[in-house]
Amino acid sequence: MSAQDWAYISNYAIYSAMALFTLAFFGHAYETAWAVRTPIASAETQGNLVAKTFDNSRTQKAMRIATAMMILGFIFLLLGVIARGISASRVPWGNMYEFSITGALAFTGAYLFALRKYDLRWLGVLVSFSVLLTLGTAITLLYRPSAPLVPALKSTWLVIHVSTAIISGGVFLLANVIAAAYLYLDNMETKGPRKVWAQRLPSLDALDQLSYRLVAFVFPLWTFSVIAGAIWAESAWGRYWGWDPKETWAFITWVAYAAYLHARVTVGWRGRRAAWLCLLAGSTFLFNYVYVNVWGTGKHTYSGL
Repeated sequence: MSAQDWAYISNYAIYSAMALFTLAFFGHAYETAWAVRTPIASAETQGNLVAKTFDNSRTQKAMRIATAMMILGFIFLLLGVIARGISASRVPWGNMYEFSITGALAFTGAYLFALRKYDLRWLGVLVSFSVLLTLGTAITLLYRPSAPLVPALKSTWLVIHVSTAIISGGVFLLANVIAAAYLYLDNMETKGPRKVWAQRLPSLDALDQLSYRLVAFVFPLWTFSVIAGAIWAESAWGRYWGWDPKETWAFITWVAYAAYLHARVTVGWRGRRAAWLCLLAGSTFLFNYVYVNVWGTGKHTYSGL
């Protein structure tokens, strides 16, 4: 097949993935909403309404279908990323469109991988919506036809540096979503008991620990990514570090997550303070990914925009 054929396959696969993630979103939304039992009256309550309860036994099928749609969406998105690389005869990380679809793939992959050990299906609504938002932005605002790499990107370090950065970003964002859920539930519990739909979510301590474990797991990979980027910079531009905006914000992200881990291990930060610090660190990553790539200046402005 020609490069153009592979480009079409990539586009169709990504559109199909979006359709599957849409089904997953509605499936998870249905499962969460309809698992809340409607109050009923009984003789024992003398006509009073029984308090609402959460029981997902009636929505197990919808939950399984939604998870299956997430897995299929991941597979089609993976096909779209691979076909994009084949169409361009290179790794598909040469511009913001390709970064975005691969980042959505990494985020979904991190969720599905964590799902094997932890019951994170309650995150399905947020994950599927976030992926749809990312892919929708990619195909409407960021799309660029397949093209050869600019000279600065023609290096083996592109595979090493960018792949580790994308994987790290996917796990970081998953940890941030969990930290945000912690803060939301913590605020809810300060006002009284959890709402019925929130009763299925893990305890605050479990969310706190899971967010920390994800960051601790992927932080060494992010450290390696920053170092690999410096080595690549020396090879491409003759210097390891030049305080380019993207380099600077990558370092700020490293410092922020290092501070988060340090605060937890040595100072004993837990709960609300740790969650806010995790979100702060994640915001530096997103700022680097969105603002610096699109509106920044420097040697990393070859994003294609």
